[in-house]
Amino acid sequence: LFDTFSDLVSIDSPSLGERQLADVLKARFSALDVSLREDDAWKAIGGNCGNLYGFLPGTLPGPPLLFSAHLDTVEPSHGKRAVLQEDGTIVSDGSTILGADDLSGITSILEALQTITEQSLPHRDIELLFSVAEEIYSGGVSHFNYSQLRAKEGYVLDLSGPIGSLAHRAPTILAFTATFTGRSAHAGFAPETGIHAIAAAVNAIHSLAQGHIDQESTLNVGIIEGGVATNIVPDLCTVQGEIRSFSHAKALSHYQRLEAICTEAAAALGASVAVEHRIGCTAYEISLEHTAVQRFQRACDACSIPFSPVSTFGGSDNNHFIPHGLSSVVIACGMEQCHSTAEYSSLDALSQCAALVAHLMTDPQ
Repeated sequence: LFDTFSDLVSIDSPSLGERQLADVLKARFSALDVSLREDDAWKAIGGNCGNLYGFLPGTLPGPPLLFSAHLDTVEPSHGKRAVLQEDGTIVSDGSTILGADDLSGITSILEALQTITEQSLPHRDIELLFSVAEEIYSGGVSHFNYSQLRAKEGYVLDLSGPIGSLAHRAPTILAFTATFTGRSAHAGFAPETGIHAIAAAVNAIHSLAQGHIDQESTLNVGIIEGGVATNIVPDLCTVQGEIRSFSHAKALSHYQRLEAICTEAAAALGASVAVEHRIGCTAYEISLEHTAVQRFQRACDACSIPFSPVSTFGGSDNNHFIPHGLSSVVIACGMEQCHSTAEYSSLDALSQCAALVAHLMTDPQ
């Protein structure tokens, strides 16, 4: 199990650069009689690799189950390697991320299929989807052809936390950009003839509630850019941020308020503003009584792993699966402190996750 994980970690697979990892996975899954087909999503996103889709016929009745994970990692990732510590914890060498997000998920799926193959276990029809560019607002699955999917339920291995955790609710993530336009002037000789774009942006930001703005929503301004020199009244300032909410309607409502505040702040100083937004993913909630959740709870019980339903305030490919008719959930797969050089996993977590996935694949219900 560690050898598989370590081998995958050693392959550089940054967003839009997943080619080598995809080729390795095609070979590994082919050895398990699963042919992974690659689509042309790379053309739309400017990458070097497409999403990988595979189908494995089963012997148990019922529609297929989908298992999904993503190929790409965040930076810094070049030259990453897995270091196994004496207690079974797996870390990087400290100069890069580990890549457990999401190579732990891929490893667990590989291990589960290996177990099923070696033991000739009866299993459901299984669909696999390994996406590219998930870390950049799920760019890969945004261009996937969902008409080929037969599954109505699925499991996305892309969640931190204890094994047995299942995220059945996730937010809308809305990114916004407000571009304030004023008028430049010499800051020493004639500042009064200018219109200070940065001042207009600051006034807007000051009027915005940030952090937790209600029980279901957050707003953050993360980037401010403007000005060209200290002796020039700036005529341009760009503000970027995001809104998250478990309610899609609330996310849109908060955006409309932000747009109004920016417009008012610009007009007060004689400036203008253009506000744009992009919805990275849309909120969803799956009932805890749904069969996909109940099946996962049965798998946890069979493996003596505590079942822990949670809400996550992060997005994933699952936010894009739900609108295409999939009742899918996100499950923990052995990744902790993701998106940092302190990221870690463990042999116990990988082993437990692989066992859970194998139980899901072989559950007759």
